[in-house]
Amino acid sequence: MPRVPAMQAVADVLASEGVDTAFGCPGAAILPLYQALQGSGIEHLVVRHEEGATHMADGWARTTGNVGVAIGTSGPAGTNMITGLYTAQADSIPILCITGQAVSTKLHQEAFQAVDIVEIAKPVTKWAVQVKEAAQAPWIFREAFRIARSGRPGPVLIDLPLDVQKQDIEWDAGIDAPLPVPAVLPHPARVERALDLLLAAQRPLLLAGGGVVLGEASEQLRAVAERLGIPVGVTLMGKGTFPEDHELFAGMAGIQTSQRWANAAFLESDLVLALGARFGDRHTGALEVYRGERRFIHVDIEPTQIGRVFGPDLGIVSDTGAFLTELLAVAQRRAAPRAGEAWVHRLTELKRELPRRADFDQAPIKAPRVFAEINDTYGEDTYFVTAIGLYQIWSGQFQRAHKPRHYQVCGQAGPLGWEIPAAIGVKKARPDAEVVGVVGDYSFQFLVEELAVAAQYDVPFVLIMLNNEYLGLIRQAELGYGMNYQVDIHYDSYGTDNVKIMQAYGCSGTRVLEAADIRPSLEWARKEAERTSRPVLVEIMIEREANAAMGTALDNVVEFDPVT
Repeated sequence: MPRVPAMQAVADVLASEGVDTAFGCPGAAILPLYQALQGSGIEHLVVRHEEGATHMADGWARTTGNVGVAIGTSGPAGTNMITGLYTAQADSIPILCITGQAVSTKLHQEAFQAVDIVEIAKPVTKWAVQVKEAAQAPWIFREAFRIARSGRPGPVLIDLPLDVQKQDIEWDAGIDAPLPVPAVLPHPARVERALDLLLAAQRPLLLAGGGVVLGEASEQLRAVAERLGIPVGVTLMGKGTFPEDHELFAGMAGIQTSQRWANAAFLESDLVLALGARFGDRHTGALEVYRGERRFIHVDIEPTQIGRVFGPDLGIVSDTGAFLTELLAVAQRRAAPRAGEAWVHRLTELKRELPRRADFDQAPIKAPRVFAEINDTYGEDTYFVTAIGLYQIWSGQFQRAHKPRHYQVCGQAGPLGWEIPAAIGVKKARPDAEVVGVVGDYSFQFLVEELAVAAQYDVPFVLIMLNNEYLGLIRQAELGYGMNYQVDIHYDSYGTDNVKIMQAYGCSGTRVLEAADIRPSLEWARKEAERTSRPVLVEIMIEREANAAMGTALDNVVEFDPVT
């Protein structure tokens, strides 16, 4: 067996696991790994902040389905990655964070930038481990990829002491391969019972969560829905798993990101088959309303997710794709009848009777108009990223998505600043695709320095900013407290000049004040991003104290704008 540097073996493992791009920031305690990355075939982008590296790896992973990689040195590099690890864990995204560490003999002596990052990271990872013996390194990395991909996917962290990185080990990449990931298949009797419940229901509903995206199960979902004639609703993380122009699309129920007609359809359902959904509180709202008298079947790849929020009538541990494939086979074998057409007709009625308006022409611009223009401008192959705030809620309410992995949102953790680095990760994963980030004026500045990464490495995308010069979601939340305190970030004419910020990074931007100018500005930005190979901003000044429709339960969502 040949002897090679331990970090050369690690680079070999990364490449063989399908990693072609890594995002990171070199430092003294991680230089042996960087030395091995030279000539490895893995492209590396130097970030401006380690949190940005984790979100880039996150965007790359959400797009490819593979494990994204972020790299940092010792000490604050690892602590800066914690938010990204938490975000990936919350949304079941497989990423690998690699940190350098002080030499092993100095860890107990408060050495420079020596922090126990493994213990810090354990609550927000599936596995966090320090390599203590160089010969373990390639095997620990193999196991990290297996864990990140297995069951409910998620993040892992590997900490590498400097002295361990510098050692040589016996390793032959030519006779090595990734570790197998076990399939999680459904118990046949439970699939049969699920079909029994579906056939007994009068108004059944399929609910597609993020697990349908992760399980690459969109085609199976559509096949089951069409075979049984059952409408399909989506959660925020499941958006894009089912075509939104399909007759059976039942929209998104929720107390924030939702459609009026989707909430009404959900409340009229009598059975819900939830697929890879975690029953997040922004989806369910008040549980007594959400549950009502309807029955629930919950399918999830992670056993401990079943019953976490409430006990379903039937729980099934399975990969969503495997379950839907088996359910379709059972339905065909039993010649199962389609659900009654009356339920589909009722869904069509609700869509017609309970819309929300988006055709506002006035100035200041109303946010729904922005998303109407987005829907008309971009095709179904466009990749979108968005983070947290009123703009994300409006996006969930008005923006259309037609394909899985094309609508990406940090759904549970909701870190501000996620959009710019995530868009970089998406574009590196799909260089030929059109990538668009929908961002708020406040979130834009959290990790704005990552624009420099996109400019340096020619990573073009369009940023659409909804600027109300407010912490808009918190301002709306403060209405319940009877205050408007410390949420107004307006000063001078337009507050921070975001167009000039773009220009400072060598990028382009424009400001929009009239609704009629939105579409031409989006078309200009598309061409400008292609021409410059850099990010382009369309900053849209919207009404400052606009409120998004929301409530505490599916039956009490408050509408603030005219709906018809």
